[in-house]
Amino acid sequence: MAAAPRTFLIVGAGLAGAKAAQTLREQGFDGRLLLVGAEPERPYERPALSKGYLSGSASRDSLYVHDQEWYGNHGVELRTDVTVTDLDAAAHQVVLDDGDHVHYDKLLLATGSSARRLPLPGLDLDGVRYLRQLPDAERLAEDLSGGGRRVVIVGGGWIGLEVAAAARGHGNQVVVVERQGTVLPAALGPELGEVFARLHRDHDVDLRLGTGVHAFEGVGGRITSVTTGAGEDLTTDLVVIGVGAQPNTELAARAGLAVDNGVVVDAALRSSHPDVFAAGDVANAYHPLLGRQLRVEHWANALHSGPAAARSMLGQPVTYDQIPYFYTDQYDLGMEYSGDLGPDGYDQIVYRGEPAGREFIAFWLRAGRVVAGMNVNVWDVAGPIQALIRSGTVVDPGRLADPEAPLEQLTATTR
Repeated sequence: MAAAPRTFLIVGAGLAGAKAAQTLREQGFDGRLLLVGAEPERPYERPALSKGYLSGSASRDSLYVHDQEWYGNHGVELRTDVTVTDLDAAAHQVVLDDGDHVHYDKLLLATGSSARRLPLPGLDLDGVRYLRQLPDAERLAEDLSGGGRRVVIVGGGWIGLEVAAAARGHGNQVVVVERQGTVLPAALGPELGEVFARLHRDHDVDLRLGTGVHAFEGVGGRITSVTTGAGEDLTTDLVVIGVGAQPNTELAARAGLAVDNGVVVDAALRSSHPDVFAAGDVANAYHPLLGRQLRVEHWANALHSGPAAARSMLGQPVTYDQIPYFYTDQYDLGMEYSGDLGPDGYDQIVYRGEPAGREFIAFWLRAGRVVAGMNVNVWDVAGPIQALIRSGTVVDPGRLADPEAPLEQLTATTR
């Protein structure tokens, strides 16, 4: 009697989940493949939600990972608007919110992350927005497109600043409230954070730095003002909250999997149960190059970790050690960032070009080695920057700053 075909289940129909399904088929998996997503949409990519889609330069159709027909053509059972309510890892079974029970042989958790909420009065007022899913972006695009509105953005991180750029592009007045002394301090440090602060000030964004938000006030159920921690009342028509994200680990935690700032996985993206894997925003993976656990929320991580997890599910040898990478587009500034400053930070920044001119490369060094690099309006250098980080080479800061010294040659320097 022939053995029943294996079932691979992917929970989370985002970019990581969709790319994992694609890789499983490309690598020859011919069993049942079920992709379950809580959102009603088929898998789509999120970066454009705060970039091109919000600014009006990207269409809705351009967001999707695959055409609708792709899933049926490749034997992928895509079930949207369905939530997994229970996971029994020992029994290899999940329960869906429609009552269906699904037995699996291997499971991938790609449940992503959710916008962090602020525990403040007035969050239920109409006009208070978050930006995480496609419906959020659709509603916010409608809010901003007419122009002439007063917009307060809470949080000076990537989402907040990209929304600020889109809002200014539509002709709205924008105030950004950021608790730290500059924008993007955790991601870039204060020096490079100031580059983005100046960029937004040059586009007439009012930055209120060094203060948080105390409360939201409204009239008739509609937001009318934001009270800052400094006691200032900011009159507004719209509030966008962008204060980070938190991994969706509830299902994994209830199942008894190891959870710590995400689902804890090894370098092969395998969780504390050998038949359960995790990828994308929710995975806190051991990074062999950095020698520590690392959870990355950016697009490139979903793009690469989904396929890596798929290969690991198939029993192929996998060591997931991608250099973290993200990008942003704000006004006329395009940027790519590679690396991770980590808990040990940096002790030196070297510039190739002038930050004031907004066409340069910045390198963060620790003990003479490049740990991160950012190219601003300079292109086709992300690969060499990542190679330099991966090499662990001790570099000559003078050569690093010299635009005539090819980056590829610096990796050959004696450590």
